[in-house]
Amino acid sequence: MSVPPLAAILVNYNAGDELRRALQSIVDELHELPWEGIVIDNNSADGSADAVAEFAPQVSLERNAANVGFARGVNQGLAATTAPLVLIMNPDCRLVAGAIATLRAELVQTEHCALVGPRILNADGSVQGSARGDPDMLTGLFGRTGALGGILPWLPISRRNVVSEAAIRSRHESIVVDWLSGACIMARRDALEKVNGFDERYFLYWEDADLCRRLRGVGYHVRYVPGAKAIHRVGHSSRSARASAVRAFHESAYLYYTTHVAPKPLQPKRWLARAILAARWWLVR
Repeated sequence: MSVPPLAAILVNYNAGDELRRALQSIVDELHELPWEGIVIDNNSADGSADAVAEFAPQVSLERNAANVGFARGVNQGLAATTAPLVLIMNPDCRLVAGAIATLRAELVQTEHCALVGPRILNADGSVQGSARGDPDMLTGLFGRTGALGGILPWLPISRRNVVSEAAIRSRHESIVVDWLSGACIMARRDALEKVNGFDERYFLYWEDADLCRRLRGVGYHVRYVPGAKAIHRVGHSSRSARASAVRAFHESAYLYYTTHVAPKPLQPKRWLARAILAARWWLVR
């Protein structure tokens, strides 16, 4: 049996009809291309995983007895597929026509590029800000969801955390960035295997920043491809367990910081980061 050129992996948790729409958008994009798809269901209770049967045998379903998180779910999908290129997409995301062809062409033709991502839009058509700079201690305040980043987007620190649309519009081609939102990315399998896939210590959030940083550490780069587009309803799956999602966000942020920014156990920056994250968690919970 020949190996298909592309695999699609979706990790589902109570995504409702969003999962069906996500899969349909992939089918619409790949109707002339051989591919394999898998949905890893993290013990959904809303019946959403049953939608996968509508796309069989092209898409298979693997059910987990518990919610094992996003990173581990993606790694399960990687282990169950064989294609050299892998589309990883949230179930509350859907592709705009031409997205896969544009991403695939960019990934195939660009040397040392491990991973590409489209311009991700909100449901109202506004840009989500999925191309970003490496997180640091102030990302919680000046990042995409930070309180000050939205109020003061013109500050250099805000522009560093989220790549500005002004910078993107001045380019007609893809641009190299530090990291991309894992809501919708396409990657080379061999590059993912070189860094052992996603770090499963991250239950939810920040695993995409960690992955991109580790890929860059072994000589690859990641590229933002604004010519490809996807629409993402942010946090649709996490709404059913908001408290757990908020806690996971802050725990993963601290894990990322202590792994990549302040790796020494006694560094004072760790204590400061813990205090800032605790204060942020108290404000948003």
